[in-house]
Amino acid sequence: MTKLNELNDNAGARKGRMRVGRGIGSGKGKTAGRGQKGAKARSGVSINGFEGGQMPLHMRLPKRGFNNIFAKNFAIVNLGAVQKAIDAGKLDANATIDHAALKAAALARGGKDGVRLLAKGDLTAKVSFLVAGASKGAVEAVEKAGGKVDVIEVVPAADKAKAKKGTALAAKKAAAKA
Repeated sequence: MTKLNELNDNAGARKGRMRVGRGIGSGKGKTAGRGQKGAKARSGVSINGFEGGQMPLHMRLPKRGFNNIFAKNFAIVNLGAVQKAIDAGKLDANATIDHAALKAAALARGGKDGVRLLAKGDLTAKVSFLVAGASKGAVEAVEKAGGKVDVIEVVPAADKAKAKKGTALAAKKAAAKA
C-alpha cells in the first residue's frame, strides 16, 4: 500500500522537453531543428496566411454582410424573466419598472440605448413598464395582465454626444461675444 506522500507517475509517463541548441552531440544542436536560413529560422516569425506573395485566401474571398453604424443598442428583456424576478422578490411589481430597475435585478445587461421588451414567457403580475421599445406581443401580454407599457423616445448615444458637444460650443461662442 502506497502512502499519499509517495504517489508518483509511472516511469516514462512524463517525457522531459527537448532542449535544443545544446551542442552537436545532442542531435538538436547548431540549427536546433530550424533548418538553414530564411524567415522561419529566425525569431519573430509572423507569416500566418502569407502565401509567398500570391494574394492570400482571406483577401481573395468577397466581403459579406453589413454593419449598420446607426443601429440602436438595446438590452433585450423577456416577460418570462421579468415574472421570475418579481416572484423571486428582485423586482417590485407596484413600482414602475425601467432600465435602472431591470439592471439592478440583473435582467438588462448592456443596452446603452435602453431596454426592449419581448413577449417570450408569461406575465401574470400587473406591472407598469417605462422602456425604450417593446414588441407588439409584449405590449398585448402586459395589457392583458392589467399593466401598461410606456415607450420613451430614445436619443442614440451618438446624438447625445453631438448635442453635448454643440451646447459646449455655443456656450464658448457666447462667452467670447460677452
